[in-house]
Amino acid sequence: MSKRIDDLAADFLAQDCLAVAGVSHTPESPANLIYRTLRKRGVAVFAINPRLAAFDGEPCYPDLAALPQRPDGLIIVTPAAAAEGLVRQCIEAEVPRVWMHCALGTRPRFLKKLAAAAGSVSPEAVRLCHENGIEVIPGSCPMQFLGEDFPHTCIRGVLRATGALQLPA
Repeated sequence: MSKRIDDLAADFLAQDCLAVAGVSHTPESPANLIYRTLRKRGVAVFAINPRLAAFDGEPCYPDLAALPQRPDGLIIVTPAAAAEGLVRQCIEAEVPRVWMHCALGTRPRFLKKLAAAAGSVSPEAVRLCHENGIEVIPGSCPMQFLGEDFPHTCIRGVLRATGALQLPA
């Protein structure tokens, strides 16, 4: 039986220690919202951005190797071109879970070009995850599964209804 995104998301979000790659000085960025929401929920969360020394008064790390402990998962909210390098870091650090952000789902049915341009999903990074035993969620947004706000919950419903939350075969 194949896994469903709901199962993968529940497992991912049940972890005690996560890292978010892509936090930035842009106040309303998705990475910042995800980081802050996880932190508010009591998750030990590390910010990753090689261009920042601190984020929200906490250290910001340049890469996974610099973290003080291995996270249980990495949320990638960067341009897709950076995803492969981040997954290679996960392989090296033995991080068992990766979530590549794409607000339009795991199999976007509309605005496909926008999803490809604005999302963090890289087919090569997904392949590397599969080949190295890393559980991967190739799209969607953790906020859609945290139940923290009505708009993200609605987006999840629309994506589910259009088939955009199906995991690629």
